Amino acid sequence: MPDFWSTCGYRLLTIGADGRLTLTDDFLRASLLRPELAPIPESCAAELALHEKLIAAPRATVAESELAPLADADVRENYAIWLRFRQRLVAAPSIEAAYAALFRDGVDVPPIMVCQLTQVLLRHILGGGADPLHARAAEMLFRPQKIAVREDGAVMAADEMAVELYSTTGGFGSLGELLQRNQTPARTVDLDVLDADNATTYWERDERHDLAISLNRGRPALAALCRVLERWIAHFLGIEVTIEPQREIDDRNWVWHIGLDAEASALLNDLYNRADIDDERMGRLLCLFELRFANPGDMRPGIAGRPVYLAMAMDGEARLKLKPQNLLLNLPLARPQ
Repeated sequence: MPDFWSTCGYRLLTIGADGRLTLTDDFLRASLLRPELAPIPESCAAELALHEKLIAAPRATVAESELAPLADADVRENYAIWLRFRQRLVAAPSIEAAYAALFRDGVDVPPIMVCQLTQVLLRHILGGGADPLHARAAEMLFRPQKIAVREDGAVMAADEMAVELYSTTGGFGSLGELLQRNQTPARTVDLDVLDADNATTYWERDERHDLAISLNRGRPALAALCRVLERWIAHFLGIEVTIEPQREIDDRNWVWHIGLDAEASALLNDLYNRADIDDERMGRLLCLFELRFANPGDMRPGIAGRPVYLAMAMDGEARLKLKPQNLLLNLPLARPQ
């Protein structure tokens, strides 16, 4: 198996004795080379000097007086954000701890930085023997998806950026026509579908993000997503759970639920409270899941042994943006994390 997602920065980190990721100067240097911070021919002397200083010593102190002379206001703001992000990473004992603290304290960095950490953490969690369908399903946790629901009921997820790219380059195909009918701003888009019989092709295209998957019950990609979420929880919380797709929530003793995205959170809340939901909004519901704790003692005593229901839903523009942090913040744990 190749070293997938090789540009995410995972190999620039080290693994601590506790199995968690440790920040390195090389990881910080790589972030300084992103387009938001890398110098361009028009960069002023102050910007070049600051960038050179940080490349040499990524943890060096930067005074406000070093930001003020930067001629470009956007560059000044980008450096201020990066320094805040760096402070979070340096202050935490691990990348995992820094990630959790982002949501506990309040996210104060752009989504792209959160997604970068999510990808790095998933690369670590999936490990060296990753299944290709698990890796593609894991992309859903840090890359928004465009959803197409076919007339035969098939629910297809394709990377939103790939859809936009292919729409501008003029790919053609049945999936592209379907995505176009779902209001993709495109002519057509042609993306291959990853399934069990061609799963190994993922390793040749892991950073192209141009493979669609089926989210229907019984399809291997949805099962792969369940396994990824189980491992995500186990890595962060040290708790074993099982997650399985469900057709509906038929439970008179429904006690706990978590939306895997903002749309699903609101929808589950309304279903739980028996609010009226119109057909169009209900049609956005893509998947329901049942999560069970392997050890009921890991749950809050009052509801130990009861299932936790999960859901994911697309928004009005057929977009799915998962929030894996919801599983770290909102599970009914017996002990605080």
